Amino acid sequence: MKSLKSILMVLAVSLIAVFFAAGCASTPKVDWASRIGVFTYDQAVQEMGPPTKQSKLSDGRTIADWVTGHAARSSLSFGVGGMGSHSAFGVGQSVGGGYSDRVLRLSFDPDGKLENWTRNY
Repeated sequence: MKSLKSILMVLAVSLIAVFFAAGCASTPKVDWASRIGVFTYDQAVQEMGPPTKQSKLSDGRTIADWVTGHAARSSLSFGVGGMGSHSAFGVGQSVGGGYSDRVLRLSFDPDGKLENWTRNY
């Protein structure tokens, strides 16, 4: 049974590697921190289009949200166990109803310069 355990471990590691590789984005990520103080609202609109939602605050600041994609709500789990001379391997996946939006929120000071950013993914 030692060889079955080895095969199951290799299978588990391979599946994990495949799921991580599939989840990687091929587009280069933007370094938003380096844009603070220099990147403007107008540049954001030119780069990403009009925001999905925008609010102008009484102090002159602008908060703008861009929906950058959708992610399915799901989970994946792996398990390996053994007792005595027996071993087991299990895989489970659940997909919840619907999708959640991936939102990039940019905050601009009264002069239109980026002052803060957040994202929910």
